Amino acid sequence: MKRLHVDWTRCDGHGSCTELLPELLGTDPWGYPLSRTGETDPVVPRALDDLAQRAIKACPLQALSLR
Repeated sequence: MKRLHVDWTRCDGHGSCTELLPELLGTDPWGYPLSRTGETDPVVPRALDDLAQRAIKACPLQALSLR
């Protein structure tokens, strides 16, 4: 089971991850990603694995990873 992790020391709220992965991530009022499931590191379903990889690669500050 893979989980999407946000490194909050790197995240600057650019929002590219939320645009590429809206099934898992929403945004707070300042543009930072929020898990739609309420989990700190939401589970990435197999069907969303490719989109999660694209979101990780698109993050300009490399704040996302799969664990």
